[in-house]
Amino acid sequence: MSSKPIGSGSYPIALTPEQWRERLGRDEYQVLREGGTERPFTGEYEEVRPAGTYVCRACGAELFTAAEQFDAHCGWPAFWAPADSDAVELLEDTSLGMRRIEVRCANCGSHLGHVFEGEGFATPTDQRYCINSVSLRHEA
Repeated sequence: MSSKPIGSGSYPIALTPEQWRERLGRDEYQVLREGGTERPFTGEYEEVRPAGTYVCRACGAELFTAAEQFDAHCGWPAFWAPADSDAVELLEDTSLGMRRIEVRCANCGSHLGHVFEGEGFATPTDQRYCINSVSLRHEA
């Protein structure tokens, strides 16, 4: 895995920072385009939905489905896998003095959250895609 800046332009949808600012709200821009994190237990999708699809709030690409969502009690929506393995991009993140795996939308490069492994959840993959609610839009 290699790290590349969010605004690298190497995605199918590549807009300028000014275009993203026009398209996104302040909090959305801070998370999706600057790699921020919303406060835990404040997002609208932390509660598991019975059905539907989660798309990227920036570009509308399908990322996750409710079938892969589970209650990890972590303060953010948690999924055990993306809807399609090509839907997300995984990059090494060494910010904050630790090694984590960043999750980005493969279509527009927007920051979604991080994926963690080996936490012992009873899921098929033993992975937790910890995703910011502000990065997603739920479609029933």
